[in-house]
Amino acid sequence: MVPFPETQLDQMRWLLRQCGQQALQMAAEDFQVYEKGVQDYVTDVDRALDARLSAGIAALFPADGIVSEENIASQQNFQTPERYPRLWFIDPLDGTDDFIQGKPHYSVMVGALENGVPTAGWVYAPVFDQLYFGGPGLGLFQAQGDGAPTPLALPVDLDWEDTCPILIGTKDLRRFGEAIAHYIPNAQFQTLGSFGLKVLEVVLGRAALYVYFNRRVKLWDTTGPLAIAQTAGLVCCDLHGAPIGFSPAHVDPETLSHNQPILVGTPEAIQRWKKPLQDALLDIA
Repeated sequence: MVPFPETQLDQMRWLLRQCGQQALQMAAEDFQVYEKGVQDYVTDVDRALDARLSAGIAALFPADGIVSEENIASQQNFQTPERYPRLWFIDPLDGTDDFIQGKPHYSVMVGALENGVPTAGWVYAPVFDQLYFGGPGLGLFQAQGDGAPTPLALPVDLDWEDTCPILIGTKDLRRFGEAIAHYIPNAQFQTLGSFGLKVLEVVLGRAALYVYFNRRVKLWDTTGPLAIAQTAGLVCCDLHGAPIGFSPAHVDPETLSHNQPILVGTPEAIQRWKKPLQDALLDIA
């Protein structure tokens, strides 16, 4: 991957933050909520940010393709990746349910995919005015507000001997939580809205694992956060240890949902708890 010029990184930071601040402003006003699927909601804010991010990235990277959550036509670009040197995946509001309910844990996310590999990601949390970004060959950075980015300090010497803090979605917690706790007695479950922010909890060492089992997560949810996680040295795999795939063979062609369950954790955490998680899911199957 060719590193991004500093001017492009500056423009990406500005774009993500401006969109996030727009979300905050629109949250304080009346906005419309629509149901686009079973327990799947979209708002006027999602659509406005989707259009703004798509236009901004198209201007910055005119040779690349774009796949965005709220532009169904753009999703055909994933079926013909050979047309583009790079594909950008846009999630204008990751954690829309939290946004609708006035909770803080939603984010604006962008990820880049090259040759079926996540190569860069941006996750901006508007309520906290905090941006995380990075990728292989780029490094990892954080920026608070409009301040200059600083290298992201990664945790060292994590010790999960006495506890296993697990990030898990509410649907997975209801379905699998009891079985997981049976096989991992020291599990401590945590949940919040955004997929990207849950991944970052593991990156920052505040959780041992993030587990995602219900197979509804889409490419625009995963590309950016998993690029950051892999750059941080975390393992992103399924229950059998196979890497999470980003090719058509690993994704539902109509919904762009991952076919694999997803685990994110340090190599040691994955090695230690992969088998107990397998056993817990077998109990439910």
